Amino acid sequence: MTLEDRREARRNSLLRAGVALLGAPDGPAVSVRAVCRAASLTERYFYESFQDRDEFVRSVYTAVGDEAQAALVEAVASTETARERAEAAVDAFVKLMVDDPAMGRVLLLAPLSEPALSRRGIDLMPGFVALVHDQLSAVDDEVEKQLVAVGVVGALTTLFIGYLDGTVAASREQFVAHCVTLVVEANKAGHE
Repeated sequence: MTLEDRREARRNSLLRAGVALLGAPDGPAVSVRAVCRAASLTERYFYESFQDRDEFVRSVYTAVGDEAQAALVEAVASTETARERAEAAVDAFVKLMVDDPAMGRVLLLAPLSEPALSRRGIDLMPGFVALVHDQLSAVDDEVEKQLVAVGVVGALTTLFIGYLDGTVAASREQFVAHCVTLVVEANKAGHE
């Protein structure tokens, strides 16, 4: 293993620790010392990859956001119908954000309470809106397509936040079915 391989492995270990701490059930609990302890690394290795705590927090958030977008793109790539795309996208997002709630809390809840992420949720939104926009095959008007895409992303974000924080009381199956229906119906509604 090369020096660069070891450095990358340490960085990845720090990022994994960051997901657990930034996505902690009681809210973000990220300090340099806590991250290093969780990753079983010294602060020297933390500063080898990150300038400071805030850069680290933003890096964790970006990594989770990139993983979520990649999972959605991959999920819809092999589908043919609008319903299959909706089911695949919701399934991929649920697996990433609900089955691993720390990931969901990082992406959806941490920007609400972590000052280092105050604009990050807004910065990632256009990427998710573009993903939905591209799947709205039944909507012809571009302005309407943009409005529907923004509305769907907003609705899904709110639903996932509620599911993760416990204010939406539904079984996993009910939750998934509702999200799929929301996406499918949004595509139909934009066409009417």
